[in-house]
Amino acid sequence: MTKKQIVLTGDRPTGPLHLGHYVGSLRSRVELQDSCLQFVMIADMQALTDYAKEPQRVRDSVLQVALDYLAVGIDPEKTVIFLQSLIPALSELTMYYLNLVTWNRLKHNPTVKQEIKQKGFGESVPAGFMTYPVSQAADITAFKANLVPVGEDQRPMIEQTNEIVRSFNRIYETDVLVEAEARIPKIARLPGIDGQAKMSKSLNNAIYLSDDLDQVSKKVKKMYTDPSHLRVEDPGKVEGNPVFDYLDAFDTNIEKVQELKDHYQRGGLGDSVVKKYLLEVLIEFLEPIQKRRTEFENDPAAVLEIVRKGTERANEVASQTLADVRRAMHLNYYE
Repeated sequence: MTKKQIVLTGDRPTGPLHLGHYVGSLRSRVELQDSCLQFVMIADMQALTDYAKEPQRVRDSVLQVALDYLAVGIDPEKTVIFLQSLIPALSELTMYYLNLVTWNRLKHNPTVKQEIKQKGFGESVPAGFMTYPVSQAADITAFKANLVPVGEDQRPMIEQTNEIVRSFNRIYETDVLVEAEARIPKIARLPGIDGQAKMSKSLNNAIYLSDDLDQVSKKVKKMYTDPSHLRVEDPGKVEGNPVFDYLDAFDTNIEKVQELKDHYQRGGLGDSVVKKYLLEVLIEFLEPIQKRRTEFENDPAAVLEIVRKGTERANEVASQTLADVRRAMHLNYYE
């Protein structure tokens, strides 16, 4: 079977991955790997844009992210898993693309503005963080990816990548670079257990793929629900209620979930009962993932070897794209 679509996606290694990552992109990667040529990047350089003073944390997290990839079913025989920092072409492409983007455009990127606010940078925004949309454009175009699974909040990043692609191809009269399409999952974002709009490591409101049964149970029990649902007999709200958001994302029994929603809305269904059912659903989902993760944890050297081999393959592809870019820019001095 010819794989017509090329996929690029990735995560920053700042710790293990959580259920929000799974809903936002991991599930898509598992689904796409049989039909597409897929590159999955461990974005350690991007992680350093806000963890430059904690390089050991980033280094240690590389293995954790790789373990999560393998545990959820990303197959290294079908998907190329690689390290961003070991692909020199990405840095060079970023430098060329920076000349095609204004600083004002970067400042007004909605995703960048939101993350600056979330991380509390204020006026002390690292320059590397401000330019990370350009770095991401280099990541995507280096593999000529035409499909990028992302959450809705990342759509502006894909739009900016395509702006760079169009500018480059127009200025240098070429078709070397390829525009990318954002693939937004049906459930693109999972709220935090505290009811915040986004599950995040920095907000300490996440359930991790590697959390044990006791940790998952404690987090589900303290999960935010409808604050006006004070008594079991009171009608409750389903909208904005993380418990039902999680059931929508992880329970395959759609009819059962709808029955629970209807019962909750008319009253007579307590939060503890719904949370108990959610816990059962999450345990069933997480058990096989954690079993596979434990197996891979027993041989970390083998996991890192998978990443090394993937990085070698990714380097070959990105280097070829860089050669095409340099040729288009008339920088191929020795040809």
